[in-house]
Amino acid sequence: MPAISPIRVFDYPSAEAFNAAAARAMAALGPEDFRERSHFIAGRFENLYLDPARIPGLEALLDYALEQAAAQLERPLQQLRRGFWLNRMAPGQVTSRHAHAEHDELLSGVYYIQVPAHSGDLLFDDDPFEIRIRPRAGMGVLFDPELTHWVEEHRGAGERLSVAFNIGPVQE
Repeated sequence: MPAISPIRVFDYPSAEAFNAAAARAMAALGPEDFRERSHFIAGRFENLYLDPARIPGLEALLDYALEQAAAQLERPLQQLRRGFWLNRMAPGQVTSRHAHAEHDELLSGVYYIQVPAHSGDLLFDDDPFEIRIRPRAGMGVLFDPELTHWVEEHRGAGERLSVAFNIGPVQE
């Protein structure tokens, strides 16, 4: 029987202050504010890329996530790098089934800024198991980039906001 892939949940200690500021900053962003948008599926861009300075406190959150990843991977922090993107999900939207194992990622993750009720669970396909995580604001999830995952339909009200990221080795 195959082993279940490790999934680690963490809480961000500065979540309350960060989430409020990040939600305000994200609400003010328009399409022109993103340097790139990708994965146009079912009428929305699933991945939104921008300079992290546009979101107050984002660098600190990403640094914290990188520290959590270093601990999980048992690797020195200076040997790891991260990339990130934002996700906005309106009612009626989903995030498609996908994995992040295209390059040299060691871990993937997501951090939740704003999670309205009934905005969809994060699901993982870890054959033969399906793993379900109910997200909440302030929670981060680290997982194997090869795990296929997706988000159920947002059946609530208001925008669901998150930051996704990949952790890989520093390129020499």
